[in-house]
Amino acid sequence: MEEPVLQSTQSDEPSQGRLQINVTASIGLIPIQNANITISYTGQPESTLETLTTDSSGQTEAVPLSAPPLNYSLTPNSPMPYSEYTLNVTAPGYEPVTVSGVEVLPDVTALQNIEMVPTEISQEDEETIVIPDHTLYGDYPPKIPEDEIKPIDESGEIVLSRVVIPEYIIVHDGVPSDSAAADYYVRYRDYIKNVVSSEIYATWPESAIYANTLAIMSFTLNRVYTEWYRNRGYNFTITSSTAYDQKWVRGRNIYSNIDRLVDSIFANYLSRPGVRQPIFTSYCDGRNVTCSGLSQWGSKYLGDEGYSAIEIIRYYYGSDMYINTATAVSGVPSSWPGYNLNIGASGAKVLQIQQQLNRIGQNYPAIPQIAADGLYGSATANAVRTFQSIFNLPATGIVDYPTWYKISEIYVGVSRISEPG
Repeated sequence: MEEPVLQSTQSDEPSQGRLQINVTASIGLIPIQNANITISYTGQPESTLETLTTDSSGQTEAVPLSAPPLNYSLTPNSPMPYSEYTLNVTAPGYEPVTVSGVEVLPDVTALQNIEMVPTEISQEDEETIVIPDHTLYGDYPPKIPEDEIKPIDESGEIVLSRVVIPEYIIVHDGVPSDSAAADYYVRYRDYIKNVVSSEIYATWPESAIYANTLAIMSFTLNRVYTEWYRNRGYNFTITSSTAYDQKWVRGRNIYSNIDRLVDSIFANYLSRPGVRQPIFTSYCDGRNVTCSGLSQWGSKYLGDEGYSAIEIIRYYYGSDMYINTATAVSGVPSSWPGYNLNIGASGAKVLQIQQQLNRIGQNYPAIPQIAADGLYGSATANAVRTFQSIFNLPATGIVDYPTWYKISEIYVGVSRISEPG
């Protein structure tokens, strides 16, 4: 297929991005108030640019920081399109954390989540996270080609009977054969947000980001559905190797627009008629590496030209590819009711949301406690609006699909004593 020709009319003027930091305890999803954060250029760690303090929700304000010209992230083979910053985070009772290489792009807000380990259970004096070059900028091995539909026969291989959105996946931080590489339990949505932020630039057109996110989710769910690595004797779901899977970087920052998009579409994947499994959607950058699947840079150009996400998908994968939605979501108290909850609503679903918000409010005191009476009034709408503003959702006061599942996710997080190990 002929690759779209990339053009750019953007100027090379330096720009600004924004960075917001969210700090929580590593156990129990407890926001850490009054954490102290210093920001410096990664190349000049001794020169502090900003000093921030977290609020009762463990958050800082979104601070403006200098970034390279927008044009760099919109054109392949450009100079580094993001600025790299180092964060030093301290809080009483917790081990310090340093994150080096936080990637701030122009015109978007970078979100850096920091988990701090309580001093009494820590085995280290300090944690240091180093974020490597972005996959579109750095030098990474190309993916090993695979069939998009995996053979499932009578060989005894175990596969799931239906597509289920998992609560966690286990990421092997290396190539499959590297037994020394660590395995990490990662919430599914957090994994997808991390990979999208690692594989493409958040400055691209929304339809291109959506198309790439669909490919990344379908790729991931094919690994889950086919038990790809477990059937080969491994105890993990997927790797962080670009040769075998897709790039995931422990502790890296994501971006607010990617965060919102994934929360809205996290149960989607790509299907072909008559095929039960999510399609194994190969993709590559389309410039340094070409492949039979989606071109990342090509998708960006098609987005510039006004192509929708599904049009981009079909350009690369064919006209019989369509967007499917998994109805089963693991790790939530109950599924989305199928309609928005708003002022005037009543019943068991409203009561559930009220009870969950009250429990979340014990950890996040900015969320006001409300009467759990099953009646959706102005107080409930206000609590929802506050929750949405804390967790990067449009602050509408309405419990829509992404808000329902975000409340469920945070409720489960604050209700657990510890994460799986």
